[in-house]
Formats: sequence, C-alpha cells, structure tokens
Amino acid sequence: MSERENHHSQHQRILELNRALNDGMFVHVRRMLAQMPACDVALLLQSTPVAGRKILWQLTDPEQQGEILEELNEDAMESILKMMDPENLAAATEGMDIDDLSYVLRSLPADIYQQVLEQMDSEERHRVEIALAYPEDTAGSLMNNDTIALRPDISVDVVLRYLRLRGELPEATDALFVVDKDNKYLGDISLARLVTVDPKEQVAAIMGKRPERIIPVSMHEGQVAQLFERHDWISAPVVDPNGQLVGRITIDDVVDIIREDAEHSMMGMAGVDDDEDTFAPIWQSTRGRTLWLAINLLTALMAASISNLFENTLAQMATLAVLMTIVPSQGGIAGTQTLAVVIRGLAVGHIGESNTRWLILKEVAIGVLNGIIWAIVIALVVTLWKDSIQLGLISAAAMFADMFMAGLAGVCIPLVMKKIHIDPALAGGMVLTTVTDTVGLFAFLGIATVLLNHHIAI
Repeated sequence: MSERENHHSQHQRILELNRALNDGMFVHVRRMLAQMPACDVALLLQSTPVAGRKILWQLTDPEQQGEILEELNEDAMESILKMMDPENLAAATEGMDIDDLSYVLRSLPADIYQQVLEQMDSEERHRVEIALAYPEDTAGSLMNNDTIALRPDISVDVVLRYLRLRGELPEATDALFVVDKDNKYLGDISLARLVTVDPKEQVAAIMGKRPERIIPVSMHEGQVAQLFERHDWISAPVVDPNGQLVGRITIDDVVDIIREDAEHSMMGMAGVDDDEDTFAPIWQSTRGRTLWLAINLLTALMAASISNLFENTLAQMATLAVLMTIVPSQGGIAGTQTLAVVIRGLAVGHIGESNTRWLILKEVAIGVLNGIIWAIVIALVVTLWKDSIQLGLISAAAMFADMFMAGLAGVCIPLVMKKIHIDPALAGGMVLTTVTDTVGLFAFLGIATVLLNHHIAI
C-alpha cells in the first residue's frame, strides 16, 4: 500500500470511528479499536479533540493501553494520564520496556509518580528507579536492560542451547554481548556469526572487539543518534564509567530521537513547542504561544523605532516608505537559509572547532556575493521603476549591507547560542529576524538621509 493510500485509509477509519461515536455505537467502536494496532490507536487519539479522546480511551482494551501510551507524543500522553488513577496506570505499564516506562513516569506529577511506584512489585520498582536516576536526554534514559550477556570462556554450543531453552530474544537483537566476571564489556557476537561457526569454538575466539560501538551511559541522545546513523547499527551496548555493561539501545529508540529532533527544529523555528498537542484546549495552546508572540512584538517595535529615527526623511519622500521593506525582507530570507544550514550541521555533528572558522568565512563570502548580485538587480529595478538613479544607488548600498550581515549573522548566531547552551532551533530565527530587519532599515534609511541631505528625528 502506498503512503497516500495508507493516509487515506487512516482518514477513513477516523471518520468511521467518529460517526460511530456520534451515533452512540460504543460496542462497535470498542470492537474496531481492539482490531487496530497500538500505533494506529495512538494516531487516532492524537487526531481527536480532548472530549472525544476521553471516550475513546475508555473504550480501548486495558491490556493494550501500555503499548498505546508508548506511541503517544508528550502532550497527548499527558492528557491521557490525567484520566487514569495510579492503580490503572501501574497495570497498564506492566511489562513495558524500561525506557518507555521511565518516559511515561517522567511525565507524571511527583505525587502521582510515587503512587504508581507503590503499585509496582519491588523488582520492577528497582529497575525503574535506576532508569530514572539517569538524566533525561542521555543514553542512560534511553537504554533497556534486556541484554543477553555471555562469558568468554564458554562454547558456542552452550550458547545455542541456552538460547533454545530461553525460547525468545529481546526485540531488535542482532548481537549478544560478552562480559567478564565483573560484568565489564569485552565485545560482541553477531547472531549471523553465532549460527555459522563451529559449535565447539569458544566465545572468546569469535567475538568482535569494536570500541566505537560502546556508548557511555552519560552520552547525549543526539550523539547516540549520530552514531547509529553513521554506522547503521541495530543495537549497541551501554556501559557505565567503569566499563560495566548496564543496558543496550536499539534502533527503534533512535528513530524516535531523530523524529523528535526534526519536529523540534521545524516547530522551534516558529516558536512553538514541538510536543504541542494539535487538539489541545484553546487556552492551553494560546498560553503556550503567547511568550514568543510577545518577544516578536518587542523585536518588531525595535525595527519600528529605527524607522522613527528617520521620520523627517520619510515625511519628505514617501517613495522611501514603499521601498524600505524590500531590503529587510531579502536579508531575512538570505539569513534564514544560512541559519537552517548551520542548525542542521550542528544537529548532525558536521560542525566542530576544526571547521568553524572555514564555515564562517564561507557564509560571509556567500553574503558578499549575494549582496553584489542582488544590489545590482535592485539598483536596476528601482532606477527603472522610479526613474531615479539616486534611489537605485540607495537601495543597492542597503541591499549589499543587509545581505552581508545576513550571511554573517546566519552563521554566527547559532554557533554562539550553541556555545552558551541556548537551543538555536528555538531562538535563532527570532534573533536573526531582529538583526536583518534592524540592519536593513538602518542601512536603507541612513544612506537615504545622508544622500538626500535630510535630518534624523531625535
């Protein structure tokens, strides 16, 4: 089935369920939900306003609720968790992978979180507390502890008999990890190699030693995703500072990180929380967006104050008011292009201390070249349009200045923000717009004031 056909099928299913809900056919809805995989139920919940979401959740199979929670984004999951008491939540999360369980529990208020822990058996509670001890967004918070560890001094035959006796392997298992008597990680054996070598061989003789495959428990999740992408891993071992094996990370967890990072970059450029629930209540969504709208208003007032400085110039030559928006607009687009390239480079690990200087020089050169090209273009357009060489020269000079600044600001802003631990995807666009608008207006009106012999209004 193609992606378009799949999307159409999901849309039709949502329409059918909504019709059934509106008609009060709850038994039919319950039957439909029971036949859907957890990921599709999660998509349905996220595609439904809060009032209908509550009814749908009550109609889901309690045994499937844990899997559904794993698939929900943060805001939608929080709205569902508010509908559940601690006892039901503990039952729903029973058997959930430890990384998914810790993700759910981190979203709970402290008092509810403690009540849920009290509902768990001592072994499960201990596993959860260990996972939650690691900082969020690190390898420790991502990992599962469902690893299969081998000793180096046993034979392949013993390993195969153990696996047959075990009956099943953890999901996304492509290799078994080898540890010493102190649980220190020594290497791994791929399943493909395990089933093709002589059963009499010892594990030590056939294991691989790949130091780049080892992930420290404190590594940031973004770096983990980069390693998986670069090496095409399916799973990787996680070790503590003493080199002891504490868990493993699998490709399904990394896919979630990559998707969340992409959403974060896209939504952050608009000043919107990347986990915002599409169907959240009106006031909740309004409150979440107000801060960035307020900051944007302040930056717009800053740009307006630049125009106010040159009120006398604008009053005497109305044509300038028509032309002055062109330069900041062009500079904003050029700066945004540079900003997007640099933010992506930072996200995927392409930019470091060794190449930062070269990158800055490159983007400044692009700004200069773009400035020359578009200065010539705007000079010709304005000269022919307004029949004024003087206005053409003003526009050209301002365009060059703003395009140069757009290139410089577009590369420097995210680098500086990264250095001071501010997310450039979230605030870079706003700062860049302020710079290009301010420089563009000041350059255009300042040059016009000088060339036309007007006075600045103070």
